[in-house]
Amino acid sequence: MYGWIWRNLPGPVVVRALIALALVVALVVVCFLWVFPAVSPFMPFNDTTVD
Repeated sequence: MYGWIWRNLPGPVVVRALIALALVVALVVVCFLWVFPAVSPFMPFNDTTVD
């Protein structure tokens, strides 16, 4: 998968690296803003047994 993304990015190696870095940053932002908050109610970390 990563090879396919790298081959399909336009430009020389420096531009490809910057675009790949931007894609990784965008993926992390999406995870922290939408994915993790949506999944957190289903995780057992919030189930406390001590009052």
